[in-house]
Amino acid sequence: MLTVFYGLLIPFAGTSLGAACVFFMRGALRDGVQRSLTGFAAGVMVAASVWSLLLPAMDQAAEQGEPAFLPAAAGFWLGIFFLLALDHLVPHLHQKSERAEGPASRLRRTTMLTLAVTLHNIPEGMAVGAAYAGMLAGGAHISAAGALALSVGIAIQNFPEGAIVSMPLRAEGMSRPSAFFGGVLSGAVEPVGAAVTVLAASRIVPALPYLLSFAAGAMIYVVVEELIPEASQGEHSHAGVLSFAAGFTAMMCLDTALG
Repeated sequence: MLTVFYGLLIPFAGTSLGAACVFFMRGALRDGVQRSLTGFAAGVMVAASVWSLLLPAMDQAAEQGEPAFLPAAAGFWLGIFFLLALDHLVPHLHQKSERAEGPASRLRRTTMLTLAVTLHNIPEGMAVGAAYAGMLAGGAHISAAGALALSVGIAIQNFPEGAIVSMPLRAEGMSRPSAFFGGVLSGAVEPVGAAVTVLAASRIVPALPYLLSFAAGAMIYVVVEELIPEASQGEHSHAGVLSFAAGFTAMMCLDTALG
């Protein structure tokens, strides 16, 4: 169980290390750098959704005697609708946007910036939790190395995300410790979501294919709704596309090599 415990914390450590950049860097991240980091994160999440979540979900469903595509499709759409609901229920503000989304709120701009990243960290935590639940349940073709690969992959893309949160908070006028805490706080939801997913899967093993594909759908929603538009904002550049390809390749290789 210690392996699972540490595995669930690895993505959170990646966010925290990225948020610590606020102590060593001055000013906000340059647009080109931010687009590249966002594109890389999107590539990692898409590859993780396919190799670490949807394919194991289909394998598990087939072993349970169900049509392989059914739980994957159903869970995927549940994940999409779950994030769509959160988008409408939680006030938040995306980077470089002047208009907040969700219900009307008097929350400060810095708080809503943090909430925006927190929202898309939820499916990442669930994805890691679902992978470790699959490892514990067996039969989902997810090995300890495969679950670790996903956890490390999410941590790698969380590192720039931590900086993407803390640096703008600093630019908004927060002190360095407060900006660091905001970045850390945005990732705190990941181990919580991962732990809840592991517990849910341990009690309802037949639901594992749905949980795996649910996390995949939620992550794809975040990529299409938020990360890809942010990676394409501003002056035309291929940086976001090339970084997406790099992130996708890195996660695909990590999962297939270790999984």
